[in-house]
Amino acid sequence: MAIEVRIPTILRTHTDGQKAVEGSGDTLGELFDDLETRHAGIKERLVDGGQLRRFVNVYLNDEDVRFLDGITTKVADGDSVTILPAVAGGAGAEPRPAGAVAGRRAGGSR
Repeated sequence: MAIEVRIPTILRTHTDGQKAVEGSGDTLGELFDDLETRHAGIKERLVDGGQLRRFVNVYLNDEDVRFLDGITTKVADGDSVTILPAVAGGAGAEPRPAGAVAGRRAGGSR
C-alpha cells in the first residue's frame, strides 16, 4: 500500500494530468522527494529552503500539516495527502468601503 497524494489542477502538468498519484516515505519531506523522482519539478513548487512554501497548503488525512510537524510530519501507507494552493484576492481590485455589501453601494439602496 502507498500514500495517495491529491494534486491540484495547477500542478498536474508535473503529473501528466493525473489528479492523484502514489508515493512513499516516512515523512512528508521524504514523500515529496519520492514524488520528485517520478514527477520532476513538483518538489520545487511545494518546498523552499527545506520548508513548505508559504502559499501551499498541505493536508494529511484532512489535518493541516502546519499544525502538525510541517514537512517533518510522519506519514504512513494508506494515508492521504492533499495539496492545495492558497487563493488570495485579485490584483487591482478596489477595496470596498466599510459596511459595504457586494453588489450594493455603501449607504445606497436598490
